[in-house]
Amino acid sequence: MAIITISRQLASIGDEIGVKIAEKLGYTFFGKKELEKRIVALGFPKSKLAKFEEKKLGFLAGLTHMRDDYLNFLLTAVLEAAAENNCVIVGRGSFIILKDLENHVSCRFIADQKLRAERIQKETGCNAKTALKKINESESQQKAFYKGFFNFDIHDPAMFDVQINTALLDIDSIVASVTALSNTYVSVAKEEIGQKKVEEMLIGQQIVNLLLFVFNLEINFLRASLKEKQITLHGMAASQKVVDSALTIVGAELPGYEIKSAISISQDFRAYSR
Repeated sequence: MAIITISRQLASIGDEIGVKIAEKLGYTFFGKKELEKRIVALGFPKSKLAKFEEKKLGFLAGLTHMRDDYLNFLLTAVLEAAAENNCVIVGRGSFIILKDLENHVSCRFIADQKLRAERIQKETGCNAKTALKKINESESQQKAFYKGFFNFDIHDPAMFDVQINTALLDIDSIVASVTALSNTYVSVAKEEIGQKKVEEMLIGQQIVNLLLFVFNLEINFLRASLKEKQITLHGMAASQKVVDSALTIVGAELPGYEIKSAISISQDFRAYSR
């Protein structure tokens, strides 16, 4: 009855722990492959995925519309997974996307660099120098990804409910600790509140995708927030005409909702073409 997200350092065995947590609780596991499959199914080009993995964005990737398109597909994939409830989601900013959900438990797995290097050497057969290079590159890329997409310092422990050093505990002990925390912390009432909230977040993201990818409206940084029966659109557009079109489309799509605009309009603004 919970949504568990996992952030991990390279070779901290976070994925392995996530799989075992899902197995122990009978939850669905969403790792890199599962999320990528959903992102592609939603419409993002598979050939472009590598540009937007948890790593430093290239110059062009950081400036073009494809970056924002990827983020919208990523948000949708994570929210769809969370809406199923009873799941474990690894990486891709899922702990940030779902941070306000009452039925969400966020975990961060770390380990000292020497042990992680030894794990990489054992797994890949590389030497110590190469293993350390892999660790440093991974940490630099992960830091840039979270800063670029979410303006978040991945090394800030305040975002996580629990941070565990996997050098100090065995996998079974870690799994037992996280499952116990989840079962104790997430009550039936919290689950109901959290699931209602994630459903609203998903509707908002589906509205964004509709306006951007079906009707091709030129609104940058578009977001839609829901509260009860009220929807507010946020973003930046070049004209009131574009905003009016968005309000009309959303009103027709969701009759019975009050639709409001908080979209900024600037005559000097020109949306990038898709």
